[in-house]
Amino acid sequence: MYVLNSMTSNPYTVTPDATIAETLEIMRQKKVRRLPVLENGRLVGIITERKLLEVSPSPATSLSIFEINYLLAKTKVVSLMTRDVYTVMPGTLLEEAARIMRDHDIGALPVLDGGQLVGIITETDLFDAFLEIMGYRSRGTRLSIDVEDDKPGNLAEIASIIAGQGVNIMNVATYRNELIFKVNTLNSKELVGLVSARGYRILSVLEYD
Repeated sequence: MYVLNSMTSNPYTVTPDATIAETLEIMRQKKVRRLPVLENGRLVGIITERKLLEVSPSPATSLSIFEINYLLAKTKVVSLMTRDVYTVMPGTLLEEAARIMRDHDIGALPVLDGGQLVGIITETDLFDAFLEIMGYRSRGTRLSIDVEDDKPGNLAEIASIIAGQGVNIMNVATYRNELIFKVNTLNSKELVGLVSARGYRILSVLEYD
């Protein structure tokens, strides 16, 4: 999977001279927590809701409402934004985007194509992609199978057993010594029995209707 398949295209943006008040209003209206900052069509930074709230007066402030509004209307994004922005391209692998976010403790990456902003990928997008990879939202049965012996051909053998029952594999994943299949049936009792008869230990069987 690639960033292109999971990113939000044409994201909302602000300019460096946008105020805190304007930027927070965009975030609240559009229900986003981060905005790329563009100047003359070029990415120059990124601003987050957390950063804006850090410099906004708290409810316990002694400032008057007029002073608060003045502060929010005076402070510009340019003074708060992160300038050294990590970015990816539409063709970047999704796992590479996840690695960059994890390694640098950031929640989003602007997506550039030929130097132009074409999207943004966030931690929420990665969560959605994970659910899709695992087939979590689709109807069927999730089989978790222990393959601790790690012998060659485990995946092929189990897939053959599943195919022999006229059942389609919708999703498959591996995690350490665990093979996870999502199959398009809710009648998995016989299938589970056949897999177990081949010496595999079934860790869990979950049905999603």
